[in-house]
Amino acid sequence: MILASILAMWMKPTQMLSTHNENVNLEAMIPRQFKDWKVDESIAPQLISPDTQTALNEIYNETLSRTYINEQGERIMLSIAYGGNQSDNLSVHLPEGCYGGQGFTVSDRINGVLPTNFGNIPVSRLIANKELRNEPITYWIVIGDKPTSIDQWDMKKAKLMYALKGKIPDGILVRVSSISPDAGHAYGLQRDFAESMLEALSPEQRKRLIGWGVQ
Repeated sequence: MILASILAMWMKPTQMLSTHNENVNLEAMIPRQFKDWKVDESIAPQLISPDTQTALNEIYNETLSRTYINEQGERIMLSIAYGGNQSDNLSVHLPEGCYGGQGFTVSDRINGVLPTNFGNIPVSRLIANKELRNEPITYWIVIGDKPTSIDQWDMKKAKLMYALKGKIPDGILVRVSSISPDAGHAYGLQRDFAESMLEALSPEQRKRLIGWGVQ
């Protein structure tokens, strides 16, 4: 027991990876217009409950929420959240919990990949439904610079790899969604939107959003 206690203390990370990275400014990083997409100024950011906002403030240093529209009048909601401390005590707040806490029914959750010109990004897809609103959602998570599949073990493994180096990683969650009764069409539109957004970023900015080493 004593040896285990000493080992736990020795392995406890103390170096924040975020202190060695350039400060994240999501508002400046993500263009307001790219390819066929531009911010829809007629749509106000969606408000969330005060208790959910308090919980998010404890986890994230930066958040961004926008609605984009293309020339065909199709809309995509983009939400990005960055947290500088992804220790065991703090972790990204998954959309399942966020939507469920606001009265949505969450269903049809599957893990998969989002194919892009920059590699295949591991993602999770799900549908949030509330009354007449049907919202297919695609999201992904990057821990440090490592894209992770959306399960607790994979995220813990990524954190452990940094902990072995004495480091506490930062993390980012990217969520794109659209209101549509046709999930297949919505997921295709979200893929096109995500790829257009990534193409508009610099290589270093893309690293922030998708990490290194996507397959």
